[in-house]
Amino acid sequence: MKKFMISLIGSAVILSAGATNAFADDQSKLRTEVSQVVGTPYKWGGTSVSSGFDCSGFILYIFDKFNLELPRTSNAQAKTGTPVAKKNLKPGDLVFFNTSGAGISHAGIYIGNGQFAHSSSSKGVRISNLSESYYKDRYVTARRTISKQSYTKMVSGLH
Repeated sequence: MKKFMISLIGSAVILSAGATNAFADDQSKLRTEVSQVVGTPYKWGGTSVSSGFDCSGFILYIFDKFNLELPRTSNAQAKTGTPVAKKNLKPGDLVFFNTSGAGISHAGIYIGNGQFAHSSSSKGVRISNLSESYYKDRYVTARRTISKQSYTKMVSGLH
């Protein structure tokens, strides 16, 4: 019985590790596009690698890689698509924050595993965790702005 339990636990660990890796692979195209610009400096009003990005400009840049259109500002982006509960986030969903005390003032792209990519005014394009106290305390909403077909392209790498 002891050997059976050890085998069962071992199988569960192997299967769960495989599921985690498969989940990470599913996000490869989105993560690849994001990773290519991580470290790009912050620039208010910026929409390109050469000039830098503000938060909404970064989102526009990434979404443009998948031929997806959004409004220019984070406040306008927060009014598109449909609301998504934090527990139901999928890669490609947009997450919004109140960092100024005056409504939505920051945005990022959820990339899975509790992480989102964004252009931070202090550190440029980076990946952060929604659970970090700064973002957790300032989280406002999330929106799903892409179709199932666009989602499939984004996470599988098909164009």
